[in-house]
Amino acid sequence: MTTLLIADDHPLFREALRGVVTRLMPEARICEAENAAALYALVEAEPDADLLLLDLNMPGVQGYSALVHLRASHPQLPVVMVSAREEPAVMRRALDHGAMGFIPKSSDAATLATALRQVLEGERWIPEAAFAADPIADEERAIAARIRELTPQQFRVLQMLCAGLMNKQIGYELGVSEATIKAHMSAILRKLGANNRTQVVLMTGKLLVDPDSTAVMGG
Repeated sequence: MTTLLIADDHPLFREALRGVVTRLMPEARICEAENAAALYALVEAEPDADLLLLDLNMPGVQGYSALVHLRASHPQLPVVMVSAREEPAVMRRALDHGAMGFIPKSSDAATLATALRQVLEGERWIPEAAFAADPIADEERAIAARIRELTPQQFRVLQMLCAGLMNKQIGYELGVSEATIKAHMSAILRKLGANNRTQVVLMTGKLLVDPDSTAVMGG
């Protein structure tokens, strides 16, 4: 039985995706997540899933960093990005960070079905427009490589740090002590080659969809 994971915060879009998948593969089992925490729990619970359809701008997901992390921690899971953003550079960056495909949300049902079928057969599905964009910069590629070295828990701490949470708040959210978070933070600094939290936020900001936007910094 084919298992597909859908991660998107819009119920109507999840319903539309579910409808297309059901018509294409009536026997498929579909599991859904509506935020970052649910996404990571779902991927852990479904290690044998055949495909993840991941919204690029889901709450709690810092740009391409979730894609980078998931490709490192679950290399057997093909990830197809789904987004309302259709600029060639946005698509190209997703593919360069390991996505098996990129499906614009404006795609019709026939295009979506073709894309899903192609990826499930082990091939990439790339919109023609993506070829018009340049590859990602060396700096972005290097930061992504460092983020891939983080453990799942360290990555969650990183995401919360970039969302502006303090150590005590992160510990509360994860159900661990502040001392444990400080230990994770030290490991994050070392693996990213950063000297402080601000540098970590700025580095991770390079993986935002709009990297020039102002990053949130917590105390």
